[in-house]
Amino acid sequence: MDGGCCPTEGDGAESDQQQPLVLQRVEKEAERSCQTVLRHRVKKHCSCSSEKIKSKVLDFFPILRWMPRYKVRDWLLGDAMSGLIVGILLVPQSIAYSLLASQDPIYGLYTSFFASIIYALLGTSRHISVGIFGVLCLLVGQVVDRELALAGYLPEGISSNNSLLLLAGQGNGSVGLECDRSCYAITVGATLTFTAGIYQVLMGMFQVGFVSVYLSDSLLSGFATGASLTILTSQVKYLLGLKIPRSQGWFTLCKTWFSIVTGLGNTNLCDLVTSLVCLLLLLPTKALNDRFKAKLKAPIPFELFVVIIATLASHFGHFNTEYGSSVAGVIPTGFLPPQLPLWSLIPNVAVDAFSIAIVGFAITVSLSEMFAKKHGYLVDANQEMFAIGFCNILPSFFRCFTTSAALTKTLVKESTGCQTQVSGLVSALVLLLVLLVIAPLFYSLQKCVLAVIIVVNLRGALRKFTDIPSMWRRNRVDACIWLVTMFTSSLVNTELGLLVGIMVSAFCVLGRTQQVQVLELGQASSREHYEDLSSYRGLRTHPGVAVFGYQAPIYYANQSLFKTSLYNRVGLDPVKEKARRLKLLKQQKKKKSKQEEAAKLTSEKEEEAEGTVTLMLDEESPRNLRSIVIDCSAILFLDTAGVSALKEVRKDYEELGVRVVLAQCSTSVLDTLESGGYYPDTGGDDGGEKKKIFFTIADAVRSVQSLPAPNGDCDTKC
Repeated sequence: MDGGCCPTEGDGAESDQQQPLVLQRVEKEAERSCQTVLRHRVKKHCSCSSEKIKSKVLDFFPILRWMPRYKVRDWLLGDAMSGLIVGILLVPQSIAYSLLASQDPIYGLYTSFFASIIYALLGTSRHISVGIFGVLCLLVGQVVDRELALAGYLPEGISSNNSLLLLAGQGNGSVGLECDRSCYAITVGATLTFTAGIYQVLMGMFQVGFVSVYLSDSLLSGFATGASLTILTSQVKYLLGLKIPRSQGWFTLCKTWFSIVTGLGNTNLCDLVTSLVCLLLLLPTKALNDRFKAKLKAPIPFELFVVIIATLASHFGHFNTEYGSSVAGVIPTGFLPPQLPLWSLIPNVAVDAFSIAIVGFAITVSLSEMFAKKHGYLVDANQEMFAIGFCNILPSFFRCFTTSAALTKTLVKESTGCQTQVSGLVSALVLLLVLLVIAPLFYSLQKCVLAVIIVVNLRGALRKFTDIPSMWRRNRVDACIWLVTMFTSSLVNTELGLLVGIMVSAFCVLGRTQQVQVLELGQASSREHYEDLSSYRGLRTHPGVAVFGYQAPIYYANQSLFKTSLYNRVGLDPVKEKARRLKLLKQQKKKKSKQEEAAKLTSEKEEEAEGTVTLMLDEESPRNLRSIVIDCSAILFLDTAGVSALKEVRKDYEELGVRVVLAQCSTSVLDTLESGGYYPDTGGDDGGEKKKIFFTIADAVRSVQSLPAPNGDCDTKC
């Protein structure tokens, strides 16, 4: 035959009738120079007009957008009710979580007050409640206790008259301020909060709100559960009335339990009895709230009732003086004058502040997006970064510590009719009333009662342990991420748990690309659709043509695995085959003198010239392979190593007389192949064929079937 392709049954006959799909690419814009891009961005972001200034102000203060459209009749009652209830819940929780952050109770009230106001002004979510969050309080408390120990302060509960002389900047000089343990603790907490807020604002300025997508739900859940175990452990000493310092460094959970067990003989019976009574009251009542939340218009504030009753009992029973029970102590009214952070402390807390900033932002954004999706509106992740950043920066001047969104209070807020952040302003009014009038009345409140409130609020996180079997059944990779993050956060170190969780998540994603195998595809009998031969019945293959698919990107980490998998699936490693043939040729040259070996050598050369490779894919059904089609539809991207791998595959097989063509490449993959030199620049018949782009597998199959073999025959037998 004269280089043409004679028709075959099925696809061969169709090739005369159907032409390959041809599409024309849209011309790309010419690449602009770095100077042009920089000039355009500067002009875009630095140009000034009245409309742009107005837009920027409205974007930075979202309250100015929705407040003029506020529906007083429809929304005010729900906002007022939810704000009042959340404000009542915040009073005991703010005092309790101050204990977890190693701060005096008044600073917890300050923190919740300022955070509620600032987020109402800057936040884009209508429903989340920003304030004290247990995990962040734990992280703050660990840093505060570490810095107190480094500064020479004795652990809490041990009498000490030591104080520290701090230098506070004032004008051009400085003034010495004497600072006791409580003063230095809030100074460390406020400096840490200021630094974390700076990180968050910088991330907002550089538009890196997208980083939250890298913190998966399983990672955050495992981290929160592990931190909850640490929180629970840290509160046991208050439940028992033990005066032991907080453990520092790694393996704090084990160290703390060892200190608790060795100190059980010093248990304060008054604190133990009070703790048991409060637990017996709060656990069933909180369960009732959960069970009947659909019928209740608002959850019953049992925590506040317990705090009031316990305070009265401690006051009239003289628990502090008679039984040595630790109490909240003096809680002043009003506000303290603003104070600058301690600049010299920033290098000590900079690393801790970064992890706190990431956790606080991730929790806030995830909750914002969850409730926005539920109620049908949008939130801006970068604006949320600004909002939570300023919720940390500005309050830090008023002796506050780190805040973020809190799930429990957000759920309460939503279920009680919240429509906008006006409810946050109402909660701030409730806290203001407490700060100005009611706060001193909590003087006799026992710390063990506050510890009980913290422990009871950990129920939701600790329930996650019961979800492990179902989590394992749904997705084992996510379950492994959850378990590794949880165990590392609780048993080793809280901050390290977050880092380990991120690394494990990244390795799991990379690991999935390492496990992908090349699949051989077959065509459906009724249409031009290709699927995995091992997964579906009734698929057919093409004589002389094998179609393979790879469902992962090809890049430096898996390019060698891709080649190995392809060679194994084809049944022929071209590198080994070439080595085998060279070895055989050398052996035949040595036996050239014999007539029989000369005949074998001639036969071998004729077979190579014919370009036929016999693959024993099945012992009973050998087939002749002339062409390989690689389906690239599931290959998301290629890097330089991936392009090189495809070039090597094509070169190695073509040296054995087997064509390799690509089909269904995405535009980004095509651009990478072109820039990587996959398609030759030279013309000619062979080069022209190689430059063909196939948008369907069927087009690629028909094309290679119609091409002549090296000896001028068709690929398939006529």
